[in-house]
Amino acid sequence: MTEQIKRMYINGEWVEAESGNTLEVKSPATGELIGVITYGDGRDTKKAIDAADAAFKEWGSATARERSKYLSELSALIHKNRNELAEIIAAELGKPIREAKGEVLGAADNFAWYAEEAKRVYGETVPSTFPNKRIHVMKQPVGVTAAITPWNFPINMAARKIAPALAAGCTVLLKPAEATPLTSVRVFELIEEAGFPKGVVNLVLGEPQKVGAEIMANKKVRKVTFTGSTAVGKLLMRQAADQMKRVSFELGGHAPFIVFEDADLDAAANGLFESKYRNAGQMCICTNRLYVHESVADEFAQKLVERTQKAVVGDGRNPETEIGPLVNQAGLDKVLDHIEDAKAKGAKVLTGGHRLTGGEYDQGFFCAPTILTDINPDMKIVSEETFGPVVPIITFKTEEEVIEAANASDFGLAAYMYSQNVSRCLRVPEKLEYGIVGVNDGSPTQTQAPFGGFKESGFGREGGKWGIEGFLETKFVSYGI
Repeated sequence: MTEQIKRMYINGEWVEAESGNTLEVKSPATGELIGVITYGDGRDTKKAIDAADAAFKEWGSATARERSKYLSELSALIHKNRNELAEIIAAELGKPIREAKGEVLGAADNFAWYAEEAKRVYGETVPSTFPNKRIHVMKQPVGVTAAITPWNFPINMAARKIAPALAAGCTVLLKPAEATPLTSVRVFELIEEAGFPKGVVNLVLGEPQKVGAEIMANKKVRKVTFTGSTAVGKLLMRQAADQMKRVSFELGGHAPFIVFEDADLDAAANGLFESKYRNAGQMCICTNRLYVHESVADEFAQKLVERTQKAVVGDGRNPETEIGPLVNQAGLDKVLDHIEDAKAKGAKVLTGGHRLTGGEYDQGFFCAPTILTDINPDMKIVSEETFGPVVPIITFKTEEEVIEAANASDFGLAAYMYSQNVSRCLRVPEKLEYGIVGVNDGSPTQTQAPFGGFKESGFGREGGKWGIEGFLETKFVSYGI
């Protein structure tokens, strides 16, 4: 990577912002400058929308086999360039390189999956009530789609939106987060290499409010798919109502992780570590509340402390790193605020509980992986999404009690439970008000499975056959014969 300005990709061309503005991208681990991007506004967004609209007629009417060819080629190119892409993610996000490589492979898998799913958009013939009529039901693409993605999974979040939209026959403009735009730029270089027709896929780099305002006001945009905070999701939903735009949202989470008295504690500790500390806890599906049965709480806490204290914290580009930095100062401040709030209200720190300083840590946004006990409901960490490497341990006595506590949240994205009781493993997930449940599994997501939540965690699903549905309209045709 160099300091050469990275440009937007609109209508098959690399362009700079109309305003001439730029934005620096810095490493959250070291503070070093790793790239400069052109930084656009509504004018650039309008150009991208117009390009996507002009390309839609041809792309939307192309055969599924034609669209599949491009998606397969892009999947192969991402796989081929996986190491370079992982290095970019590690540099601009601080994500450990091993995790970054896994994310890149996940993105390649999404494009490969939807290359095939494009061929499985079927219609139906429905028996008519009347002998002189025939009913046909067909699926057609929604139209121009705006995909707005977060910084924590800069390639896989984009793939989970772009791939099914393109497979369905929609044309797309992508607005990535300003914290991690360099990954998207490299992906669009591969999109160009894959030979996608002009205007089918467009990249807008710019100020979120100005880009978002044009997306929501422009009638040519028929669908908005967004991953981010619940607060922003609610704002977009209100704006979408003016034109009844189709929307799908994957929003905030506050995942409970339940360890029953009959759990394999070693497996549960490893699962919790994976769920909580992956990407430094900056995941919407990561554990926010750890519920442990009182009979095994001390033993489990000790196992977790021992595993956590062994974790290597540092720059994601170091192959030994297990936990990287927070994405920026605001993210670090929020995590530290939650820790201090809990301590002020009686929490005990078993390990961590502070910002890491000294040596390589001084220039980055590092928080020591933290475990807290003596938690009460008044603490911010019990109700607010921390988005950082902090685990609050809460004890419970009965199955009914912990299910009620786990469901006592406005969010409903992911939940986890560990138990060796077969009956419990079947009945508890049915009672948890969450869209994703990991049973003895700290990392349940897969390309072919539906990803999404209940309640204020959003609606719509990404992944598998469910992921393409949000980009399709259902048309009923009645034939009189």
